[in-house]
Amino acid sequence: MGAYLDAASAAPLHPVARQALLAALDDGWADPGRLYGAGRRAQLLLDAARETVAECIGARPDEVSFTANGTQALTAAALGTLAANRRRGDTFVHTAVEHSALLHAAEVHTGPAVSVGVDMLGRVDVAAFVAAARDGAAAAAVQAANHEVGTVQPVDEIAAAVPDVPLVVDATQVLGHAPLPAHWSVLAGEARTWGGPPGVGVLCVRTGTRWRSPYPADDREGGRVPGTPNVPAIVAAAAGLRAACADQAAEAARLSKLVDQIRTSVAATVPDVEVLGDPVDRLPHIVTFSCLYVDGEALLTALDRRGFAVSSGSSCTSSTLEPSHVLVAMGALTSGNVRVSLHHATTPDEIDEFLRVLPDVIAEVRAEIERA
Repeated sequence: MGAYLDAASAAPLHPVARQALLAALDDGWADPGRLYGAGRRAQLLLDAARETVAECIGARPDEVSFTANGTQALTAAALGTLAANRRRGDTFVHTAVEHSALLHAAEVHTGPAVSVGVDMLGRVDVAAFVAAARDGAAAAAVQAANHEVGTVQPVDEIAAAVPDVPLVVDATQVLGHAPLPAHWSVLAGEARTWGGPPGVGVLCVRTGTRWRSPYPADDREGGRVPGTPNVPAIVAAAAGLRAACADQAAEAARLSKLVDQIRTSVAATVPDVEVLGDPVDRLPHIVTFSCLYVDGEALLTALDRRGFAVSSGSSCTSSTLEPSHVLVAMGALTSGNVRVSLHHATTPDEIDEFLRVLPDVIAEVRAEIERA
């Protein structure tokens, strides 16, 4: 049977998004910055999509800008906040388990960056984070939930403790899947993770937040993101997000049961395995486990031969199977780790089949390693 189980990287296109994309290719292909009829139609579609995304996020339409992807949105969120808040200080505080795009932004930041550790479940140390943020921080970054193990982060608790520090929140795995934190200054999202098309990211800057674009001046997207926006893809992304948010509660309940099944079955049927992340306060669609005496690449290849697509290694680093910085920060087992992430089209039969073949696949990979 097989199944695609890597939705945290890119979910299959939602049927509603597909329909919207096809319609927008006919009506929204023109440059929305032009004054002729086709341009005005494209602008109307872009405005409607912005209003839809803003409503789903709980923001104002003029606070929402569209980028080329979630990585660009997260990079701009961090660097733009830091650039505009230098009078506050020069320190950038972030958790040790942020997405690699955020960590790369911290690397190019001209001031010091403080990485705050997490516990064995992947949750940040709130007291340590707050203490660091109070000590001359220009900005702080806390993901809404971890992209590798699904653990929800205490964003609102941190925001309440340091209300004057601009808070950058990576919501790429939360939008369309779980409630957003109530308090944030700048937010980033990625359309592929909720069933939208590739090529669309979301950057949202709260009114009153000091933020300066890290890009050269441009009059597009409120001056935040240069270049002509991809209107058909944005329209599809907005339609997909609206559909995902409408079904969010029901889908969260459905997928959470399947994740619970995976967590229980893997622990019971696979020897020398560690199921990671918070078992309760987590995203409904992500589960990760690590297997001792297993090579991650070999395991992925073996599962792929059975028709199952999962991710391993560092899930946010392209084309690498280096140990995940998230799992290292958690002090977790980093060998043979597998992230399973579900989506709107995942069925119980697919999960049953995955759990049926998984123990044999792991046993086969371990046997091959022993023979080598």
